[in-house]
Amino acid sequence: MVVYYQLAGKQVGSHVLAMGVLGALFGGTYLATRGSGAQKQSITPPIQASSQDEETFIQDFLKSVNGEQKKADH
Repeated sequence: MVVYYQLAGKQVGSHVLAMGVLGALFGGTYLATRGSGAQKQSITPPIQASSQDEETFIQDFLKSVNGEQKKADH
């Protein structure tokens, strides 16, 4: 047995209202939790080196350490 409600001049069944509410609930939850399409960039503090050679050494060291961590993670 279906109860009909008068909405905007039309009769709408209770089962249609229930499906609309559930669809909006699950659709909204999906859209809110799917995440953004942008890739997250790793934020590193600025390198304050006294010379260009020191800055190059630090950058190379960080690249080698990050490369080893990625290998260990797999």
